Amino acid sequence: MIELLSYDFLRRALIAAVLVGVAAPAVGTFIVQRRLALLGDGIGHIALTGVGLGLLTSTSPTILALVVSALGAVAIELLRVRTRTGGDVALALLFYGGLAGGVLFANLSGGSANLSSYLFGSISSVGTGDLYIVAGLAVAVIVILALFGRELFVLCQDEEVARASGLPVRFLSLLIAIVAALTVVVAMRAVGLLLVSALMVVPVAAAQQLTRGFKATIGLAVVVGVVASVGGLWVSVDADFAPGPTIVLLAMAVFLAAVGTGRLVRMRRTDVT
Repeated sequence: MIELLSYDFLRRALIAAVLVGVAAPAVGTFIVQRRLALLGDGIGHIALTGVGLGLLTSTSPTILALVVSALGAVAIELLRVRTRTGGDVALALLFYGGLAGGVLFANLSGGSANLSSYLFGSISSVGTGDLYIVAGLAVAVIVILALFGRELFVLCQDEEVARASGLPVRFLSLLIAIVAALTVVVAMRAVGLLLVSALMVVPVAAAQQLTRGFKATIGLAVVVGVVASVGGLWVSVDADFAPGPTIVLLAMAVFLAAVGTGRLVRMRRTDVT
């Protein structure tokens, strides 16, 4: 672990890993509760178009990914609510369109080789400017969840109950989609756009094996996310592995351990009763 503090780029990577580990599972808890576990994948694919545009125009791929992914998140929600197209079809449309657009623009820019760092993550190459953007977005995500957490919880539990309670359902639905888009961009440099949804979902799935209440789930999911992000970064530096896949595989290992632990706990409770 000392190696992570030895160089500036590793210190930046460590900070980014912690920010990603907190933000992604925090948002993922709401998304999983609303049964939109693949939302991160859909937004991640369309964010790739923003990355491609950034490479093509020689501007910041991160900023353009943020803009495009936010627009894509709004499009997903509008397609889901206002048309007869099911949520899964709307996600599929953005999957394919976003991926194709990103690859096309990257090829036109001649920088298709740089695309892999956004597809699979390159946390060790996070610069100072990237870190400021990631930190700003992560803080924005946490602040929004803190301000609207109760309303979003009601919405994710039951949309009809939220509507009957007088909550602004349309606004909250768009808000959670946009927050998911912010989170995708936060995690993009750490685990990559193709794996970002895993860090939003797997820690939550692991926490659900061991907790019952929503607050406990979100708290434990954040702990798992931070452990997976920091642990995956450390393993990748020590063993010279790719950081993104290592982080996700470590999160999967924690999930499997949580499944086993959860079963043992339930068996003991059954034996006691």
